[in-house]
Amino acid sequence: MRIAVVGSGISGLASAWLLSQAHDVVLFEAHDYLGGHTHTHPIELAGQRYAVDTGFIVHNPAHYPLLTRLFRALGVATQPTTMSFSVHNARTGLEYNAATLDTLFCQRRNLVSPRFLGMVRDLFRFYRQAPSLLDGDGPGPGIGDWLDDNGYGAAFRDDHLVPMASALWSSPPEQVLAFPARYLVQFMANHQMLQVSGRPEWRVVRGGSSTYVSALRARWQVQERLRCPVRSVTRDAHGVIVDSVVGSERFDRIVLACHSDQALALLGDASDAERDVLGAIAYQPNDVVLHTDASLLPRHRKAWAAWNAFVPGTPGAPCTVSYCMNLLQGLRSPEPFVVTLNRSEAIDPAKVLRRLHYQHPVYNAVSVAAQRRKDRIQGRNHTWFAGAYWGWGFHEDGMRSAVDVAAGLGVDWPDDGGSA
Repeated sequence: MRIAVVGSGISGLASAWLLSQAHDVVLFEAHDYLGGHTHTHPIELAGQRYAVDTGFIVHNPAHYPLLTRLFRALGVATQPTTMSFSVHNARTGLEYNAATLDTLFCQRRNLVSPRFLGMVRDLFRFYRQAPSLLDGDGPGPGIGDWLDDNGYGAAFRDDHLVPMASALWSSPPEQVLAFPARYLVQFMANHQMLQVSGRPEWRVVRGGSSTYVSALRARWQVQERLRCPVRSVTRDAHGVIVDSVVGSERFDRIVLACHSDQALALLGDASDAERDVLGAIAYQPNDVVLHTDASLLPRHRKAWAAWNAFVPGTPGAPCTVSYCMNLLQGLRSPEPFVVTLNRSEAIDPAKVLRRLHYQHPVYNAVSVAAQRRKDRIQGRNHTWFAGAYWGWGFHEDGMRSAVDVAAGLGVDWPDDGGSA
């Protein structure tokens, strides 16, 4: 068959790669690079060259088995990294890094702080109690309501759980507190985050995440259409007509591997089911800046972590996150490379290296319910939908959706530890 794939994030890349083993595949990408949120930037600083990531960064073999298998099949080298997490509360001045006891109490006054010690006690209680949510059916209450009902303190909520979830999903506090509690806890359990010890070893792609994109392109038989946005998609009894900047073309099948809202916008003949399911999964924009302004990291050097959440002084204002790429990618440079989301105005303009705009799915009871209705639209009317939005929004979710789509189109790649 002749198959069009629209979008070159992990879902589109993996779909195109798998499908090209048995079909004629054309990959459409509106931007001038392939990879979507896999985005590595060549940076020169003080006469040295660096490859710095701003999108996809980490994975681990235990919870990213399909992505790990892809890297193994492509011969992509990876290396260990840290997943340390810190919080800086601008209103209270609190700083801590949860990596070790020394960094947790980097502000020694917290050794005798009732609020801070209460937060730590609530953290261990949450690890014990939260798994009970997995015994029920349905999404359950929002995590904010569940915390209130179970007597968790404001310190645990506002200085740990909300900043952590905001960092993971690039979401403001009100969206985090509305997350279905069971969904959030299921993610944490699946990633062994509900325990102090025995957590998995996280890894990064050596030389930058885009290394795997280059490895894919060197091996596949896919017709690439960069700078070629698709304008519309029309279906009929014989297949699909794709209208792009190069004109109209007919395909037997199409894989819409773009965001759910983008996919729906392309379908001029969208069915009621497609509008119902895709329309319920929204996306939110995020401003991303790669820079060298260390003031965006915690004041206390011991509090510097891979993921640094910032709680602003204004009550109710969104939490933001800054990633220390030196720690994550093992980079040695005279100034730290920092990736900051949604706090662009605080960054010294002279230290800005790249300004970017990404979008991330919004998770709430409506979107989670829509995920369970995927079978109403998947594979119907010659059309398949691939995207990390069908899962938790991470690279493995995008990879899994691509494997499912490929299997539906006759290309099986079972998760058996082998190579493609």
